[in-house]
Amino acid sequence: MTDDRTRLHAPEFAADPQTAYRRLREAGPTAPVEIAPDVPATLVLGYAEALQVLRDPANFPKDPRSWQRTVPQSCPVLPLMTYRPNCLFTDGATHTRLRGAVTDALARVDTRELRTNLEETADALIDRFAADGRADLVEQYARVLPLLMVTRICGAPPVISEKIVSGALALFDGVDSGRGIGEAVAELVAAKRGKPGPDVVSWLLAHQAGLSDEEAVHQVALLCGVGSEPLQNLIANTLRLLLVDERFAGDLSGGSLPVGDALDEVLWTDPPIANHGAVFPPREVQVGGNPVPADQPLLISFAGANTDPAVDSPGRAGNRAHVAFGAGRHACPTPAQRIARMTGTAAVERVLDRLPDLEPAVPADGLEWKPGPFHRSLTSLPVTFPPPPQQIRPWLGSPTPVVRREPGPYQPAGRWGAFVRWLRGG
Repeated sequence: MTDDRTRLHAPEFAADPQTAYRRLREAGPTAPVEIAPDVPATLVLGYAEALQVLRDPANFPKDPRSWQRTVPQSCPVLPLMTYRPNCLFTDGATHTRLRGAVTDALARVDTRELRTNLEETADALIDRFAADGRADLVEQYARVLPLLMVTRICGAPPVISEKIVSGALALFDGVDSGRGIGEAVAELVAAKRGKPGPDVVSWLLAHQAGLSDEEAVHQVALLCGVGSEPLQNLIANTLRLLLVDERFAGDLSGGSLPVGDALDEVLWTDPPIANHGAVFPPREVQVGGNPVPADQPLLISFAGANTDPAVDSPGRAGNRAHVAFGAGRHACPTPAQRIARMTGTAAVERVLDRLPDLEPAVPADGLEWKPGPFHRSLTSLPVTFPPPPQQIRPWLGSPTPVVRREPGPYQPAGRWGAFVRWLRGG
């Protein structure tokens, strides 16, 4: 691999991606990059060029199979880029059918009821560390809350919920190829085929698109995937912005909670998936005047496109013209965007409501970002706060149990299985 490719998987890139994007733009709206050792790709950094690619599936198809045959099975990005028969990796009539089923199922979710459940789950998570006066809001909160929300709307019982949560976390930690979450989702689909309920999986199976069990498994696994690390990053990155950015931290200290504005800012400048939307042109094409090789990943830099000087502006509050949710036929479906925004907003507001005197435990420049070509992900978000008084939880019918630990260095939470079983009543 030549040395002129920016290594998106390197810690240096994770520490300061915007500087890298500015440098790459000097050569035009696309740039050669490396997404894993000796795995080349092209990155689209221009906003107009990103829309061009995302809106032209004929010249920029999503099917990666010609490319993935050239990549070793040990390639670290392969688990997230391998072809699966879901609406992310398909085009044409197949994509239309699968996406229609997913969109219609998600549109049936009652977001008001979901928000109530999400807030109760958030409270249960916060109760686990509230008495300590300190926490890591990534490991102890943002990491698992979205997954619990996804398993809830999918109607997963306690044992399967635990397997899905564990499998999704293992997939994004790079310690599992996706087999764990696939097996758990297959178990859920089989259960819902035999005994449907008022949930997304049952609605998918009953949809007029006539999904097979295999197709249903892949759509649900995709929902669990996008409901894990991306939403985790949206919550954590928004909390970070509110805590360390003077534009927002000052409002917080004055009693204002500009969570919606902060969420929009994150989706523009630090979107949870910074670079992805991969397409695989079957022949050499031109993007922004630069040639793009055939059968090689062409990645959209959602973060780079959003901060393209041609569209960059300081007044982003309420502006939803970013490409953080994609664009064109493969854009995140509108019901999914609505659920994502509700989840991010409710999760952040609940922390700030329960822990109003929250303070970062390390300086802003002391926070570390997880290396990787795709995500914009904090490794941790340590905070301190005065322990709040006990609260009566109406769904528990008794004061929240307070467990005080002996003073000592913070230890991140371990496996989530027991908590998931307790929360789901198992």
